[in-house]
Amino acid sequence: MVKMTMNDLNTELSAEELRELEAAEKKQPVFDEDSPSMTIEQLMQFKRMNRQNRTKPTISLRISPATLQKAKSYGKGYTGLLSRLLDAAIDNEELVRKCI
Repeated sequence: MVKMTMNDLNTELSAEELRELEAAEKKQPVFDEDSPSMTIEQLMQFKRMNRQNRTKPTISLRISPATLQKAKSYGKGYTGLLSRLLDAAIDNEELVRKCI
Protein backbone atom coordinates (compact mmCIF):
# COMPACT_ATOMS: atom_id res chain seq x y z
CA MET A 1 0.00 0.00 0.00
CA VAL A 2 1.30 3.43 -0.91
CA LYS A 3 -0.01 6.66 0.56
CA MET A 4 0.05 9.65 -1.78
CA THR A 5 -1.16 13.21 -1.66
CA MET A 6 -2.35 15.39 -4.51
CA ASN A 7 1.11 16.99 -4.61
CA ASP A 8 2.72 13.58 -5.30
CA LEU A 9 0.87 13.13 -8.59
CA ASN A 10 2.92 13.87 -11.70
CA THR A 11 0.00 14.50 -14.03
CA GLU A 12 -2.46 17.35 -14.29
CA LEU A 13 -5.95 16.36 -13.20
CA SER A 14 -9.08 17.55 -14.96
CA ALA A 15 -11.60 19.69 -13.10
CA GLU A 16 -13.95 16.68 -12.97
CA GLU A 17 -11.24 14.45 -11.49
CA LEU A 18 -10.45 17.09 -8.87
CA ARG A 19 -14.16 17.33 -7.94
CA GLU A 20 -14.37 13.53 -7.64
CA LEU A 21 -11.32 13.41 -5.38
CA GLU A 22 -12.60 16.24 -3.20
CA ALA A 23 -16.00 14.51 -2.89
CA ALA A 24 -14.32 11.20 -2.01
CA GLU A 25 -12.22 12.91 0.66
CA LYS A 26 -15.39 14.18 2.39
CA LYS A 27 -17.14 10.78 2.38
CA GLN A 28 -17.30 8.77 5.57
CA PRO A 29 -16.06 5.16 5.42
CA VAL A 30 -18.72 2.46 5.08
CA PHE A 31 -18.11 -0.51 7.36
CA ASP A 32 -19.55 -3.98 6.76
CA GLU A 33 -18.82 -7.58 7.74
CA ASP A 34 -15.86 -7.74 5.34
CA SER A 35 -14.44 -4.44 6.58
CA PRO A 36 -15.61 -3.79 10.14
CA SER A 37 -14.87 -0.68 12.18
CA MET A 38 -11.85 -1.18 14.44
CA THR A 39 -10.88 0.28 17.80
CA ILE A 40 -7.55 2.06 18.39
CA GLU A 41 -6.40 -1.01 20.34
CA GLN A 42 -7.16 -3.31 17.38
CA LEU A 43 -5.44 -1.00 14.89
CA MET A 44 -2.33 -0.85 17.07
CA GLN A 45 -1.94 -4.64 16.75
CA PHE A 46 -1.01 -4.25 13.08
CA LYS A 47 2.67 -4.10 12.18
CA ARG A 48 4.11 -1.81 9.54
CA MET A 49 5.35 -3.66 6.49
CA ASN A 50 7.77 -1.01 5.24
CA ARG A 51 10.85 -3.13 4.62
CA GLN A 52 12.85 -0.47 2.75
CA ASN A 53 13.89 1.60 5.77
CA ARG A 54 14.13 -1.01 8.50
CA THR A 55 17.31 0.45 9.97
CA LYS A 56 16.82 3.91 11.39
CA PRO A 57 19.45 5.94 13.20
CA THR A 58 18.94 6.49 16.90
CA ILE A 59 18.90 10.09 18.10
CA SER A 60 18.22 11.89 21.36
CA LEU A 61 15.37 14.34 21.34
CA ARG A 62 13.94 16.55 24.07
CA ILE A 63 10.16 16.60 24.31
CA SER A 64 7.82 17.91 26.96
CA PRO A 65 6.71 15.57 29.75
CA ALA A 66 3.09 16.03 28.61
CA THR A 67 3.93 14.94 25.06
CA LEU A 68 5.83 11.91 26.32
CA GLN A 69 2.93 10.96 28.58
CA LYS A 70 0.45 11.26 25.68
CA ALA A 71 2.69 9.14 23.45
CA LYS A 72 3.14 6.48 26.12
CA SER A 73 -0.64 6.33 26.60
CA TYR A 74 -0.81 4.62 23.18
CA GLY A 75 1.12 1.71 24.67
CA LYS A 76 3.93 -0.43 23.34
CA GLY A 77 5.45 0.99 20.17
CA TYR A 78 4.99 4.62 21.13
CA THR A 79 8.51 5.49 19.88
CA GLY A 80 7.55 4.20 16.44
CA LEU A 81 4.41 6.31 16.62
CA LEU A 82 6.52 9.38 17.43
CA SER A 83 8.83 8.57 14.52
CA ARG A 84 5.92 8.30 12.06
CA LEU A 85 4.38 11.52 13.40
CA LEU A 86 7.69 13.33 12.89
CA ASP A 87 8.00 11.88 9.37
CA ALA A 88 4.52 13.17 8.50
CA ALA A 89 5.09 16.56 10.13
CA ILE A 90 8.44 17.23 8.45
CA ASP A 91 6.78 16.72 5.03
CA ASN A 92 4.23 19.43 5.82
CA GLU A 93 6.02 22.64 4.84
CA GLU A 94 3.32 24.86 6.37
CA LEU A 95 3.64 23.09 9.72
CA VAL A 96 7.44 23.28 9.61
CA ARG A 97 7.32 27.03 8.95
CA LYS A 98 4.86 27.47 11.83
CA CYS A 99 7.22 25.68 14.23
CA ILE A 100 10.45 27.44 13.23
